[in-house]
Amino acid sequence: MADLDTVAKGRGQFPTTRWSVILATREPSTAVARAALSNLCQSYWYPLYAYIRRQGHAVEDAQDLTQGFFAVLLEKDYLADFDRERGRFRSFMIVAFRHYVGNEHERRRAGKRGGGASVLSLDAEDAERRYRLEPAHHLTPERIYDRRWALVLIDRTLERLSQESAPSARFDRLKMFLTGDPAGVSYSQLAAELGISEGAVKVAVHRLRRRFRDLLEAEISDTVASPEQVKDEMRFLLSVVSA
Repeated sequence: MADLDTVAKGRGQFPTTRWSVILATREPSTAVARAALSNLCQSYWYPLYAYIRRQGHAVEDAQDLTQGFFAVLLEKDYLADFDRERGRFRSFMIVAFRHYVGNEHERRRAGKRGGGASVLSLDAEDAERRYRLEPAHHLTPERIYDRRWALVLIDRTLERLSQESAPSARFDRLKMFLTGDPAGVSYSQLAAELGISEGAVKVAVHRLRRRFRDLLEAEISDTVASPEQVKDEMRFLLSVVSA
């Protein structure tokens, strides 16, 4: 089993989060399992928080439910039920969360409290600040979850790409072309700014886009069962981001 640095790296480094981390959470009561689950929290806590807030839950209730879900995920070994041959991990997570929320509502009606130590330190103010920036209310809770999942995945991929590229002024300028040609900036303008030819800029942008796509596909690939599902997830991701 990999050590903690491999499973969950610090903020300044891109953490390993795909299938190897999901497997690591299945090592019961180990530091590696808790580090792996903490890593998964970073990808899924806000999509799930936004989902439950859009359902109309108050801030404190949404915070408690999100924290409690991740604690139970480890304590009850729910991730052992995930089989990537039968579905996508993002779908597994939202179904498991709905199940947990339903169970918590039943416990509260019965006068009981859900248990479990918190494995997620959720900053409610930060969560609410992010939630207030969400699109208009025509988005359903499910759509908000999907959109946040996609954007978190893109952000993590950008972080990895940045680290691979040895962050520099050139990379910071080139990355604006990753999702298309930005308004008001041309290849010729950027070439003049960077002191290279326009052709060199085009080649660099092409390589950056190709590497970004490769990394994004790699991020997806270990939570689905086949290359066809990777393609489906890529199409889905692009559809929810562009909607």
